[in-house]
Amino acid sequence: MTAFWIICSLLLVVAVLFVGVPLWRGTSRNNAVVRDAANLEIYRDQIAEMDADLRNGLLTPELHEQGTRELQARMLEEVQTTGQPAVPPQRHPIRVLAIVIALLLPLASVGLYLKLGNPDAFLPQGTRADGFGGAVHTEAALSALEEKAAKNPNDADVLLMLARSYADFGRYADAARTYDSLTRLFPNEPMLWTDYADALAMAHNSLLGAPTKLLERALLIDSNYPKALALSGTAAMERGDAAAAIRYWESLLKQIAPGTEDARMIEEGLTQARQLLVHTKGGKAPRALDQINEPASKGAAAGKERITGTVTLSDALRNKADPNDTLFVLARAAQGPKMPLAILRKQVKDLPLHFSLDDSMAMAPEMKMSNFDRVVVVVRISKSGNAMPRPGDLQGMSTPLALGSRDVKIDIDQQLQ
Repeated sequence: MTAFWIICSLLLVVAVLFVGVPLWRGTSRNNAVVRDAANLEIYRDQIAEMDADLRNGLLTPELHEQGTRELQARMLEEVQTTGQPAVPPQRHPIRVLAIVIALLLPLASVGLYLKLGNPDAFLPQGTRADGFGGAVHTEAALSALEEKAAKNPNDADVLLMLARSYADFGRYADAARTYDSLTRLFPNEPMLWTDYADALAMAHNSLLGAPTKLLERALLIDSNYPKALALSGTAAMERGDAAAAIRYWESLLKQIAPGTEDARMIEEGLTQARQLLVHTKGGKAPRALDQINEPASKGAAAGKERITGTVTLSDALRNKADPNDTLFVLARAAQGPKMPLAILRKQVKDLPLHFSLDDSMAMAPEMKMSNFDRVVVVVRISKSGNAMPRPGDLQGMSTPLALGSRDVKIDIDQQLQ
């Protein structure tokens, strides 16, 4: 920050000199001296003309002498001599303007920056908050923030920043505890209840139970709060209630501009929910769902549906991932709905990661790995922390795998556009 202000000071000095020096120099010469010099030059020219006329016989010596005396007398009247008292210097308006600009320009610039600018903009990344209720990104900054929160337990801005920082560091239980404090201070803020539910779900790897109740509280306050609707739909899918998921996501879709990436993701979720609803109601399911609840393969029936392997990150994409970015490892049907059949959530700093996926990680009882013969394992680094793919996410995937596959190697080698 000190370097920033030094640079600003140097730029201000340059600006003042650029404007003030020309104004000051424009008034540095005495106007009387300039006028006297011009009169003397005119006198010399006139004497030279009379001398030329005398040489050419156009003037008599008497007329030349008389003219010379008259010029001398006139110059004595017009030109200031050294014996005369000096005229006191007068304040020149342009010089005064130069002084005023030199004083006001730095004051106005600093004042406007403090009013309209961001004094924290040049702080090192990780030691400043990213906007209102942002997050810090270093352990040292997090420790300082914890101390500040301990001294100011009712400071909502500090608590919100601390909760989001905990979430960024993967400390979801601490984030949930901090959101709990915030909801006690501000019980009518749907954002706090929703983020509380999200943090608690991350801590327990499920939106069922307490997180669902927190989402219900958020929707009681604001029935159209977008994040609460999105998570409530996901919670409904997790407990197998496709009809409720459709209601939540249709309400959410009404608030999203058509054709956007968010709208496409919601529509994809709605498609999966409708397919699941058709199946659970016993109606005619799409061909992609015909294999659900078919007798599983012998390996699956014997409890060997687990798939294990290792995830690595390509060297070419390593500088595009932050250690605290969310890492999803999920299995989905090779042919069928794209809803995850099993999902594991980690962070980039856990790479290289040895993973294991099985039916215990299913999001819904009706949609699990053992219901399918072949699955694809998808690995995604999400900048948003959302399992739905977004542009900029990093991804890798396997070829279709039989249940029970082991030592699968997956390299994250592409960036979604």
